Amino acid sequence: MTEERAEYLVAHYADLLVRIGKTWLGDLDDAKDVCQTVLIKLLEDPRDFPDQVQERAWVVRLAVNECKNWRKTAWFRRRVPLDESLQLAVEDPEPEGGLLELVQALPAVYREVIFLRYYEGYEVREIAALLGRSPALVSTHLKRGKEKLRNMLGGTEYAREF
Repeated sequence: MTEERAEYLVAHYADLLVRIGKTWLGDLDDAKDVCQTVLIKLLEDPRDFPDQVQERAWVVRLAVNECKNWRKTAWFRRRVPLDESLQLAVEDPEPEGGLLELVQALPAVYREVIFLRYYEGYEVREIAALLGRSPALVSTHLKRGKEKLRNMLGGTEYAREF
């Protein structure tokens, strides 16, 4: 049962967890560590959900909380990245120079709502429930975040999509 559950969780949520971790932490290795931690937590506390949507929302909430905890650690706050030349080539969820890098450059309040809305497809009320905010505040953060992205893009084709 545990092995089947582990295979199910990895097949359904590993990619999502790595993307959330990469967006929140900005580093693929940290994102993989967060993914592993969340998967272990899910295995240790198997909950039954009435449908896949609620289970997915729970997994996203766990991932976001784990990323917040990761960023609070002394190790994360005090580390210094290696030089670019020393970095190992690792597969990245999205090619460099993409829109995701600009989203990651946004302040956290805008970054998280834009990621959940446009990368994960959640509606405003769902994002509000996931983050513990009011739908009006989420809408405001989406609007301001999109404005900041438009300014960062400086009139390129991406700006018309928002």
